[in-house]
Amino acid sequence: MSIKNKGTVFITRAAAVAALYVVLTWLSKIFGLDSGVIQFRISEMLCVLPLFTPAAVPGLFVGCAIYNLIAGNAVWDVVFGSLATLLGAWGAYALRNKSVYLAPLPTIVANMVIIPPVLRYAYGAEGTLPFFALTVGAGELVCAGILGVILAKTLKKYKLNF
Repeated sequence: MSIKNKGTVFITRAAAVAALYVVLTWLSKIFGLDSGVIQFRISEMLCVLPLFTPAAVPGLFVGCAIYNLIAGNAVWDVVFGSLATLLGAWGAYALRNKSVYLAPLPTIVANMVIIPPVLRYAYGAEGTLPFFALTVGAGELVCAGILGVILAKTLKKYKLNF
């Protein structure tokens, strides 16, 4: 494969991950779980994809930014929510040679630290930062932790590297 083709493949993979993130988050929106104090973004299971391709790192970041923009979220949510996703994806990529069980941890931690102040100060949500960390963390544990590990194990089992 030529260098030019490698760049095209990278961009295509990143775009596919971004599109998948947007669609899955929109699915969560249908049930009212895409944002707010209780978040259950199914798309967060994709946080394990950097284990399989580095293109997933910018793909997840761009997908989160696009979704937050088209959903009309506060500018601070677009900026800091996307940053949390980028940090989580980068962390998963850094852990790519470790256990699949560790891959979701950077996403869970980044969101537990970054999103509570966004909820409090950008949206004026009533509650404490520790409470928001707990609620956001619970959603991340289910979506990124449990669903993400299931996704990673399935991709590994069927050797669906991309």
